[in-house]
Amino acid sequence: MTDRRILARRFETERPRLHAIATKLLGSTADADDALQETWLRLDRSGDEDIENLSAWLTTVVSRVSLDMLRAPRRKREHSWQVEPWRDEPVAAEQDPAELVAQSDQVSVALLVLLETLSPAERIAFVLHDVFDRPFEEIATVLDRSPEAARQLASRGRRRVRGADEPARPNRERGRRIVEAWLTAAQEGNLGALLSLLDDGAVLHADHGATTQVVQGARAIAEQAVLSGRLAAHSRPILIGGRPGVAAVIGQRVVSIMAFTIDGDRIVALDVLADPEHLEALGVQQVLGGASR
Repeated sequence: MTDRRILARRFETERPRLHAIATKLLGSTADADDALQETWLRLDRSGDEDIENLSAWLTTVVSRVSLDMLRAPRRKREHSWQVEPWRDEPVAAEQDPAELVAQSDQVSVALLVLLETLSPAERIAFVLHDVFDRPFEEIATVLDRSPEAARQLASRGRRRVRGADEPARPNRERGRRIVEAWLTAAQEGNLGALLSLLDDGAVLHADHGATTQVVQGARAIAEQAVLSGRLAAHSRPILIGGRPGVAAVIGQRVVSIMAFTIDGDRIVALDVLADPEHLEALGVQQVLGGASR
């Protein structure tokens, strides 16, 4: 087969399945899109004349691409911005982790953080086998290991995820209380209340896309929050990378998100993302259901 259009159609037929695999492996729809783009480029370069089983070949390639991305240092930075709605009910501890991973629209950030505790090879073996029921012979090809080694990696990953404690993070009730107190104080321009919530050495980091900003010290951060009271009036609590956070919504669009790092009852760090392209790549609008309050 040499017609590029036919090859593209066959790839599009496989796209939903490949995207599901990449999303589970990487925990990010934006990263999954990148993995699929690279997979298509490799297929386009190679053609399919010598490919006996295109479906298996594409599974292997997208998994290898995902493995390379999992090993890249930038992965840690990307996952710090993973957004989920703030739900009061915790993930049931007794549920099989593979079942949780399989629920692509309901995977919690906490579980994704648990998966981050696995090595890239363990994560690949565990997700491909336990979630997608791929044979160990195929997984072995992805990992360049023997089938028995792939089996052991999946088993080790399964044990580690099941036995892991949920990542330490502030008590949700306390975190929610602090976030709501912050929003109220910012809306009212109550500098004193903001200062009572901030650690003296607190630091704010903001990414606006073209520029970045660092604000140091409780008073400087509180003063900026007062100036940004309008955003606070249009914000709602969310979870960002498992941390308490807020999303600012103007005209039904998410214009920024801010994550709180809390130690005890004080905010020690604030991380703001206001880069429209980055927010779009993360799919924040879709995660928050259209951003309606």
